[in-house]
Amino acid sequence: MAEIMVIFDFDSTIIECDSDNWVLDDTALTEKFYQLLPTIPWNPLMDRMMKELHSQGKTIEDIVEILKRTPMHPCIVPAIEAAYSLGCDLKIVSDANSFFIETILQHHGVWNCFSEMICNPSHVKEGSLNICPYHDYLKSCHGCNLCPPNMCKGLVIERIQNSMAEAGKKKVIYIGDGNGDFCPSLKLKESDFLMPRTGFPLCDLVSKNSNQIKAEVHGWRDGKELQHVLLNLINKAIEEGNNTINNNTLQTISLDCKLLQPPIPIDTHQPLPKALSVPQ
Repeated sequence: MAEIMVIFDFDSTIIECDSDNWVLDDTALTEKFYQLLPTIPWNPLMDRMMKELHSQGKTIEDIVEILKRTPMHPCIVPAIEAAYSLGCDLKIVSDANSFFIETILQHHGVWNCFSEMICNPSHVKEGSLNICPYHDYLKSCHGCNLCPPNMCKGLVIERIQNSMAEAGKKKVIYIGDGNGDFCPSLKLKESDFLMPRTGFPLCDLVSKNSNQIKAEVHGWRDGKELQHVLLNLINKAIEEGNNTINNNTLQTISLDCKLLQPPIPIDTHQPLPKALSVPQ
């Protein structure tokens, strides 16, 4: 099961909104943020908004309480826990910031299910939250015109794929919704699965550029469908892996015994037992 890696986007995938916008809306900074956005890139502008909240007397604890109220579909936590319990390697690749993501996942008790979080780094300094870009675009350009300047998820996926080859992992299930998830979708292989959220930008991009997508595509509309589709795909991957092992074993037995007697016929078309029952 360590051969399967599940990669989640965060905003509008694990949670039901954009985490930055959720905090801005709750603190009445949305209008000011979007007035300044044409002249200041998103990440430094969010960093500026956090400093403004601090100057207004808002504490880190106040921000934590806002994040705890972030909407999440009730099937998301069980889906994460089930994938983790089956031995999948879970990662987050997101354009959100680490403080928001970690706070929300810790609140829901699933932070420890993830082996890695690749996102915009953030830290608390002198009572204020500092947010930095994942890729320091002021020093260099990542060179991808499909992605925002602070993060190319396609480059992140390529790094993960290289580490998977070294660790013996073979299959990726990628779950996302936004424009920034299209570039990594192009990097997936034929043996992988792509789960774009129906009605969101990624799904439209995949539909319009289906000839460029190698992975098997399975859409989902909400947390309930995400859980259902994800667990079905994990079970499918487990069965494929078991069938490969069984076929290799049968081949070895046949080679070892061919001089003694014909191998006993085995019906390899019988379905293997499910690793986990999937809610209907």
